[in-house]
Amino acid sequence: MINEEKVILMTHMQAYEDHAGKKDIAVANYFRSDYLGYQVLKAILAMTIVLAMLFGCYVLYDIEFFMKNIYQMDLLEYIKGLAKDYVTIVVAYAVLTYVVYTIRYAKAKKHLKKYYGDLKKLSAMYSKED
Repeated sequence: MINEEKVILMTHMQAYEDHAGKKDIAVANYFRSDYLGYQVLKAILAMTIVLAMLFGCYVLYDIEFFMKNIYQMDLLEYIKGLAKDYVTIVVAYAVLTYVVYTIRYAKAKKHLKKYYGDLKKLSAMYSKED
């Protein structure tokens, strides 16, 4: 005879495996510090590329101003200002990334803990049958 409770549990577990489980398992394969470090490093690299592209667009947009004033402006002060802005933006983005991925990691671990509990429950059901 078919045990409805087992069928419902297995269906629920399979739905989890097919959707959110794939991401959760991929996240859980890392240690917490490795996962967070990798995500923060990716975010810093991405933000550096974006800021470089934005600065390039800004320079190209106002190229006439730069060409006229390149010898009159204090380049060292300009570069210091740009570096300060860059560091501020990147640090803020890295902190935000750290917080977001810490929450994602905790949720993935929580979901996997429930999934493993369901596996134990299913195993107990099969043991009880024998």
